[in-house]
Amino acid sequence: MNLSSGMQSETAGGMRGRLLASVLAASAACLWTLPAVATEFTSAPDGATAWIVSPQDGDTVPTRFKVVFGLTDFGIAPAGVEVANTGHHHLLIDTELADYSQPIPADAQHRHFGKGQTEVELELLPGQHTLQLVLGDYLHRPHNPPVQSQRITINVSEQMDGQ
Repeated sequence: MNLSSGMQSETAGGMRGRLLASVLAASAACLWTLPAVATEFTSAPDGATAWIVSPQDGDTVPTRFKVVFGLTDFGIAPAGVEVANTGHHHLLIDTELADYSQPIPADAQHRHFGKGQTEVELELLPGQHTLQLVLGDYLHRPHNPPVQSQRITINVSEQMDGQ
């Protein structure tokens, strides 16, 4: 049995452990000094307003109908294109925006109009529904302050189909 080689191995292992601990501590110290990444909001001018031109709050519409978007004191630009005082529409259907500090989700209840569209033909099941517009910046984030419409309630009726 060679005690010296066992001691060297144990010493080398201990040195490796201390070296690893030192590297981890130094890495943590470097990360601590990095600036925090904050969610930056794209500003919107005072007075920028979005609204739903049609349908209007309380209207009864057929299952397939057009929604027309309105916007004042603000411009439209496609998603991915960063231009001051612009954004693109997002139509919220039967939902509210849960977190204004995050990009607007893309799903059936959060419809994106990233090409700069200002109207859409919707098809909804009969019943009561809510609609709201929220403008998003080039990264789909709500502006600060948010440029959004009032939430409206519409009634969708099969009986209006074909009229």
